[in-house]
Amino acid sequence: MQSVTSDATFERATLLPPHDSMVNRLSLLVDLASLLTREVDFDALLATACERVAEALSAERATIWLVDAEHGDLVTRVAVLPELPALRLPLARGIAGWVARTGETVRIADAAIDPRFDPSVDKATGYTTRAILAVPIREEPSSGAGREPGPVRGVLQLLNRAPRSDASGAAFDEEDEKYLVALANQIARALSLTTLRPADASSAGLTLRGPFNRIVGRSDELRAVYERVTLAAQTDATVLLRGETGTGKGLFSRAIHVNSSRQAGPFVIVDCTTLPAQLVESELFGHERGAFTGADRRVPGKVEMAQGGTLFLDEIGDLPHDMQGKLLRFLQERMFERVGGRQTLSSDVRVVCATHHDLERLVSEGRFREDLYYRVRVVEIEIPPLRARGENEIEQLARHFADMYAKRYGRPSPVLAPEAVALLRAHAWPGNVRELEHWIESAVVLAPDGRIGPAHLPRARRPPTAAAAATSSAAAPAPSDSVAIPIGLTLDEASRRYVTAILDACDGNKAEAARRLAIGRNTIGRMFQRDSEAGGEGGEGGASGQEDA
Repeated sequence: MQSVTSDATFERATLLPPHDSMVNRLSLLVDLASLLTREVDFDALLATACERVAEALSAERATIWLVDAEHGDLVTRVAVLPELPALRLPLARGIAGWVARTGETVRIADAAIDPRFDPSVDKATGYTTRAILAVPIREEPSSGAGREPGPVRGVLQLLNRAPRSDASGAAFDEEDEKYLVALANQIARALSLTTLRPADASSAGLTLRGPFNRIVGRSDELRAVYERVTLAAQTDATVLLRGETGTGKGLFSRAIHVNSSRQAGPFVIVDCTTLPAQLVESELFGHERGAFTGADRRVPGKVEMAQGGTLFLDEIGDLPHDMQGKLLRFLQERMFERVGGRQTLSSDVRVVCATHHDLERLVSEGRFREDLYYRVRVVEIEIPPLRARGENEIEQLARHFADMYAKRYGRPSPVLAPEAVALLRAHAWPGNVRELEHWIESAVVLAPDGRIGPAHLPRARRPPTAAAAATSSAAAPAPSDSVAIPIGLTLDEASRRYVTAILDACDGNKAEAARRLAIGRNTIGRMFQRDSEAGGEGGEGGASGQEDA
């Protein structure tokens, strides 16, 4: 996998002239955290961070070594693929290994005479190391008197400082060391906001959970997704992400954007399920002043707003049929007109689409244009449901969400009881990753001491005991696939009752109910909105729509 490390790939703070190095260093401290918290390829993330550090301290090279908790060694590349192997170093070898083991800072002017120096990397690369400055990347210690240093997560290492103009030599000095220590602390805080998390907060190292930040998972099913996302990001080809609701299609769409050459441009989202039918064209392509009642000024559409970046069309299967032709023209020519306008405009955008619908069935039913279907599925990426990713990944995601929400809500470091883990592993997860995330968020809120047990998980989802199941079976009538709708109702009322019954059967999941009814989610929403506006009962029938992460 090719790491994207050019200036166009990452937004970079404006660097000041070399003579103003102190302000330059402060600038790097300020913006490094934002660099390390994006949905980016970790290879590119670390490479760019090293480039910035080396430039700020006038070093020839900078390396961020991470302690791989699973393998017990140091690694400089996170996405381990056959065509780009990781550079690894045993903890027992080298200056970086010494710093990782002891947590001590090392500053030496002549590496060749230091017995801790390991020349094997120089022999492999042909590089000559002279001066070294290496500091531990470690979490800040807990508050209070007698604070113990936090566990080491990695090592930040500089090689060969450029000669100074004052002829004071090319060795790193005490000021360089102080700055690098502060920078390592900043990196540690930034890494704590990524998906590089330790399996145990008190243990050294990090668990490398996947090649993309903010996306957790290393199952075989996801490896194919990662490979396609990486390849797609290197081009401007239109991408179609397919998968059930809640699988994370939105996250993968953003990963495609931020790992592409368009990452500095806007990422504009259009949710096709929420667009009122009469305003779809205006939302996409904008409108001129006076184009319709209430249009008192010119308004650009999402297509214009995405100029130079990525346009993400979420749930494209719900796009009204009469708009599909205009979208097709834009995809073919990148040309469009605003509503009420006569001027033909163009927009340079990359288009990524997503859907949970069976588009082939919609095409056969005449509800989705066949020519548009072939246009949007240039590169097709199937996102697997959570249940297909394995029980280990369910548990890993649960622990990731528990850590994330514990920090967000100021809870103690969470501990999942074995019984709670067993329940999570056994659940079918029809709502996929989003459902799991909501479960864990709720559990963290309900467990102020951080100890999460079965009682903190949604009661309606826990398997009943044998006695409870027997009592329920004896008391409840036999299940039925029929819905009782009395004669004499209006067609609208009969339809509403039937849709309500389907929603109840789907536990309020409008996306699943829409799929069973072969209609769009926005159709269901409009149905209950009309009832609410007319003073009808039920509002939205208690249903809660679920959008992709």
